[in-house]
Amino acid sequence: MFGLGILSGLLIVPLVGAAFILTLQGEDAHVRSNARSAALATTVVTFLLSLWAWSRFDASTSAFQLTESHAWLAQSIRFKLTVDGFAMPFVLLTTFLMPFCILASWEPIATRVKAYYVCFLVLETTMIGVFAAGDLVLFYLFFEAGLMPMFLIIGVWGGKRRVYAAFKFFLYTLLGSVLMLLAIIAMYWHAGTTDIQALLAHRFPANMQFWLWLAFFASLAVKMPMWPVHTWLPDAHVEAPTAGSVILAGILLKMGGYGFIRFSLPMFPDASLYFQPLVFALSVVAIIYTSLVALMQQDMKKLIAYSSVAHMGFVTMGLFSMNPQGIQGAMFQMVSHGLVSGALFLCVGVVYDRMHTREISAYGGLVNRMPLYAVAFLIFTMGNVGLPGTSGFVGEFLTMMGGFRANPWVGFFSAFGVVLSAAYALWLYARIVYGKLDKPQLAAMGDLTPRELVTLVPLVLLVIYYGVQPGAILDTFAPPTEGLIRGVASAMAAVKTAGLP
Repeated sequence: MFGLGILSGLLIVPLVGAAFILTLQGEDAHVRSNARSAALATTVVTFLLSLWAWSRFDASTSAFQLTESHAWLAQSIRFKLTVDGFAMPFVLLTTFLMPFCILASWEPIATRVKAYYVCFLVLETTMIGVFAAGDLVLFYLFFEAGLMPMFLIIGVWGGKRRVYAAFKFFLYTLLGSVLMLLAIIAMYWHAGTTDIQALLAHRFPANMQFWLWLAFFASLAVKMPMWPVHTWLPDAHVEAPTAGSVILAGILLKMGGYGFIRFSLPMFPDASLYFQPLVFALSVVAIIYTSLVALMQQDMKKLIAYSSVAHMGFVTMGLFSMNPQGIQGAMFQMVSHGLVSGALFLCVGVVYDRMHTREISAYGGLVNRMPLYAVAFLIFTMGNVGLPGTSGFVGEFLTMMGGFRANPWVGFFSAFGVVLSAAYALWLYARIVYGKLDKPQLAAMGDLTPRELVTLVPLVLLVIYYGVQPGAILDTFAPPTEGLIRGVASAMAAVKTAGLP
């Protein structure tokens, strides 16, 4: 319709929903109810449209598909949308999580409701745009545009220190991206285009790759976030509303890993090989150090936030192992972490809505009052630990296998992260769910409501399903992974032929 394709529809539908919500007049209970319903309907329609896109997507090839290109800034800079096996699963993950975010905000968000849902729908458009962008300039614009709605979600509807956390999140991610913008300009001057497919086939000189890789790394490492530029994440998670934490952990962190697999590895293979030891070192430190820090936390959200940094360490380790097991494991880990960490933050939101505190010491013995909640929380905890039979196991096992093949010491030290994750995750679960129900304020807590069951049950099923049937995701990542491995191997052969170190 109107010369647009499915991917354009995925960008437009949330904006149409946001525009409709803006037309609602007033802030009474009826208007707030209409805004919630409109936001939920919009996200469901967007998810159904993404399923239609998936039905037309051929997962057996590494080619870019569903491509549409429109004239924009110049002949060499176009509004181009396209997806491949690396991008399509993240488009689906984005549209899948958004309805749960709307449901999680149904009762907790009672002020400026219209603006809240407008921010979320605009954020959905920017997140889909990041994964569907076929032009480097378009990618950068969507990458940066997502900062503003997330900044408002944290700064307006967050906790007591929301303004500090929002500005810290904004400044950290923006400053790193300035260097990436300079790199994009340099790439345009050298290649004469910003088309991502053309740039993937372009060969940048080795000395230029060095600086381009560092410029992209400055932005993507913050977005992941990698140690030591991870300090904005715990503050952002603690102060953000529940739905904000779900999207932050489930989608926004994945943009860093997606940037590595889309740009750093295939476009700068020589530099990626050169900096491989650096990435391995930072990944191992992140896995062990942030796991130890998680063990010391007294706030549930902060513990899960540090857990996310540790799990992203497995992702970077797997990506830069540059072998099929590591790369596919890292991509699978990002999808799995999006489901598991998002679900854990939803579980924290369930008890926070009842008690209005995230302090671990305020809870205990919840299994006596909330058995359904205890079961759901247990499954997500096991997924976070990496228990076989859950999606978390597949990603961690493959990334460690890939890391061990690249460097046995990296695989050896990363294994400590699995032990530590079991320590802090089980400690958190035991303190909250088990023990005596001796706190009077907990005696009146009820189990999961129908709205909360609708939010958590699909995530429970997916965490288990992908744990026993990982091929549903791995088969999608396999073709582009093979193409990436061939490109890196070709770059290594060219370096050896030229006699370079």
